[in-house]
Amino acid sequence: MTIERMMKMGRWEYKTLKHQFGGWTGTKINIEDLDGRLNLLGAEGWELASSFDTSRYEGASTGIVMIFKRWVEA
Repeated sequence: MTIERMMKMGRWEYKTLKHQFGGWTGTKINIEDLDGRLNLLGAEGWELASSFDTSRYEGASTGIVMIFKRWVEA
């Protein structure tokens, strides 16, 4: 299948979301808040494509970056 034909069918759309951790040390995760955000994105047709944590010194994480994709019809 050629790129031109694929573009006529539709394309992937991407969204990047950063979820900050809370707490004094920046390591506390609010699971309910994160679940709510993920469920809302899922209802809008977004699918998680990749994720990674954001690190500080000595490997401590301060948040997570999530990349979502959804198919957009042409």
